[in-house]
Amino acid sequence: MTALTLKPAGAAGLRADAIVVGVAKGAASSKGTPVVAPGAEDVDKAFGSKLADVLKTLGASGGEGEVTKLPSPDGVKAPVVIAVGLGAVPDKDAESGYGEEALRRAAGVAARALAGTKKAVFALPVEDADQAGAVAEGAALGAYSFDAYKDDDKDAKGPLGEAVILGGKARDKAFKAAIERATAVAEELNRARDLINTPPNDLDPEAFAAVASAAAKEHGIKVQVLDEKALTKGGYGGLLGVGAGSASAPRLVKLSYTHPKAQKSLAYVGKGITYDSGGISLKPAGHNETMKCDMSGAAAVFAAVVAASRLGLQVNVTGWLALAENMPSGSATRPGDVLRMYSGKTVEVLNTDAEGRLVLADAIAKASEDKPDAIVDVATLTGAMMLALGARTFGVMANDDAFRTSLHEIAEESGEPAWPMPLPADLKKGMESTTADIANMGERMGGGLVAGLFLQEFVGEGITWAHLDIAGPAFNEQAPFGYTPKGGTGSAVRTLVRLAERTAAGDLG
Repeated sequence: MTALTLKPAGAAGLRADAIVVGVAKGAASSKGTPVVAPGAEDVDKAFGSKLADVLKTLGASGGEGEVTKLPSPDGVKAPVVIAVGLGAVPDKDAESGYGEEALRRAAGVAARALAGTKKAVFALPVEDADQAGAVAEGAALGAYSFDAYKDDDKDAKGPLGEAVILGGKARDKAFKAAIERATAVAEELNRARDLINTPPNDLDPEAFAAVASAAAKEHGIKVQVLDEKALTKGGYGGLLGVGAGSASAPRLVKLSYTHPKAQKSLAYVGKGITYDSGGISLKPAGHNETMKCDMSGAAAVFAAVVAASRLGLQVNVTGWLALAENMPSGSATRPGDVLRMYSGKTVEVLNTDAEGRLVLADAIAKASEDKPDAIVDVATLTGAMMLALGARTFGVMANDDAFRTSLHEIAEESGEPAWPMPLPADLKKGMESTTADIANMGERMGGGLVAGLFLQEFVGEGITWAHLDIAGPAFNEQAPFGYTPKGGTGSAVRTLVRLAERTAAGDLG
């Protein structure tokens, strides 16, 4: 991954392959002339204090995501200056200038434009450690590329080698901690992206469990893997039912990070369908090609637990990876079959393509036995959530309004668009079954909420729980934007890490 380092301000005198500066949209009175953002003062001086005019001549406006490359003038040791748009100039009343997400996205755009470059200096407007961390995180995430299967790609440039973040002294504890945090979070989030992008013929449940086990042992995390024999003995009907049609048997992986001074405990549960064909309820043509991403929830949980360990957070975090492959065959679960779940509750399967809730139900019930202070499940669960919120926003449901509000705020604070969604009790009636305790399908309208209501049935009594439906933002099929690449995104990783940090700090009660 791109190395992240920290140096004091003063970009012009540093040797690098490029210098990144920020430029914002000027006020209407400026007649379209962009504004050079703080942090690039010495670079602007080298341009005779005319950098803004030069950029205007080149057509730059300072709009978000805009990149303008220009040769450096005398006095700047790097041969290239890259001006990246930050969007609107902050209000004069803004306490901390440019927002962290604006800096994160700008750094990500610049890092992607710098593919193949060994070293770049980021002279963006940094006023505090949090902003320095945002720039570092954006650079590391924006530089990401997945080239594992492109052995003959002669045009592959490789990611930016090193990003030097200006604005803080390297020995300043707060700035140093911010860079270290950005490194840990970005590395684990990019690991999640790698897993999501890996083809399903190379990442079945057993292979995913092996990757998780190796990482857990490396970072001092206790790991337990339940194979098909253990799942059968334990009565995990949801996992076994979903995986019944595949030659690759399901797995349930438990990752346990503990801190000796922890006062709170969190359980994260991730949907890990390594490939989803829909099973007997086969998906139509055109809906199968990206279904390797249906394990994005498990990837996010895995990454968050490892990140919590690397950061040494004073909270116990347990990750549950519910791994299975949903395939059609003579042994596959059929519509109309009844599964006895780990909790003892029976479920009539009306649609085998509503499989994610089945594996999550088993894992949630098992996680409840440890009596954590809160359970958060993460899943690419429903197309209905994409219809409701689009491709960049995930839904947040919970059995506690205050917890739902906190998670929404944490997600937005982390740079992950989210929106609180209700759990209307009247929709439960649609899941009534004459054969079993509950059906895995309900009303078509409000399908994302129905899925949340189904999962709620398996949460242990008295346990605070939330459900993140990341079906939209988990996999980007469009062009890259900000620090988000095409393909797996690592959605929800930063939200889960920030929740663990807030819990460790006692901010959630």
